[in-house]
Amino acid sequence: MTSENNVEPEVEQVEEVITEETADVEPDVDGDGEVTPLEAELAERTEDLQRLNAEYANYRRRTAQEREAVVEHTKGQVVAKLLPILDDLELAAQHGDLAEGPLKAFHDKFHTVLESMKVEAFGAEGDPFDAERHEAVQDLSTGDEKAIGTVLRKGYQLNGRLLRTAMVLIADPKVAETPAEDA
Repeated sequence: MTSENNVEPEVEQVEEVITEETADVEPDVDGDGEVTPLEAELAERTEDLQRLNAEYANYRRRTAQEREAVVEHTKGQVVAKLLPILDDLELAAQHGDLAEGPLKAFHDKFHTVLESMKVEAFGAEGDPFDAERHEAVQDLSTGDEKAIGTVLRKGYQLNGRLLRTAMVLIADPKVAETPAEDA
């Protein structure tokens, strides 16, 4: 799950920690100015222990990050599978079927759960067209500037990560009327 690019900074960090910690290890433990083989071996083992401690700390941090990434990815997959249900509820709301009753309660609770998970809809009419986030079905624009004309299906993102693109028709951006034109 970790790529080569992510491993390199961690390796450098371990090496920095090892260098800093091993600088503190003095082979001459008894201070007589002479390094005995036992003192040299003790210094070497101390360096090894410090290196292992640093590597283990990096391992724990890396596995915690990977675990968090897997949880976020899984959340995204589950929410993406629930989006067609949300689409059906939105269509029912547009049709007027959610004015009252148990379906309205379900709709409200479903929206509350998605909001608590930080699922956000995007792709409103008039927004600038972004090919990364919007799926264009038809381009009705005449100029270089493109805006969303009609939203056929909303797009959704979870914590800034794209779950589904918005399906839209592209149109020209509406020119804002100035007060002088109204008079």
